[in-house]
Amino acid sequence: MPKALALLFLVPSVAIAAGSAADIDTDAAKRRWASSPHGPMLERILPPGFEPSMLPRPESRGAQLALRYCVQCHNLPNPAMHHAQKWRPVYDRMVARMEGRGNRGKLMAEMMAGVSAPNAEDSMVLVAYLETNAQTPLDPKKIPEVNTPRAEAFRLACQQCHVLPDPGRHTAREWTAVVARMQKNMEWMNRVVGSRPGKDEPQLRVGDINAFLASYARRSTQ
Repeated sequence: MPKALALLFLVPSVAIAAGSAADIDTDAAKRRWASSPHGPMLERILPPGFEPSMLPRPESRGAQLALRYCVQCHNLPNPAMHHAQKWRPVYDRMVARMEGRGNRGKLMAEMMAGVSAPNAEDSMVLVAYLETNAQTPLDPKKIPEVNTPRAEAFRLACQQCHVLPDPGRHTAREWTAVVARMQKNMEWMNRVVGSRPGKDEPQLRVGDINAFLASYARRSTQ
């Protein structure tokens, strides 16, 4: 079984162990994924690599609800994959699918790991958690250099998947690890920003991205 699928079945058990969720028939979930021709497609909706321990405040109820609901049809999402204003419409679209409505709704409902869609109370807590820990967008008024050639590699790479992040969110060292993870995500999702030097396409210049982020990064972890 691919690592990502193994995580899919492990995560609900983590939430159960924390006492935040009712029991889930993980064996039945495994059988549904193993027997469905759609399993590999749903697995690829989000890239792997964001582990439960990487969730902000992993012991919080919001994090536990993310572990319970968000991994039923795809890999665990990073709350920072969207900015706060985007999370509510994304969340509403996912809940509709979990209830068997909307685009891919019937498929998603069939593929869920034996768990119902979140109720109103869980939804309120989970959306608040996602919005609180969402991506902080870069403010071009505070960092006008973002619109100069020096930031071109940063702009081209990052805005393919989300808003341009505020460099002050992390230290320079933390950004190096984040950029490395994002590069793997881009490969997973077939996002193209120059994988072959010399070709007529923009190049993924990781060094330039890290240099720009380091210029405006948070100076300490405190």
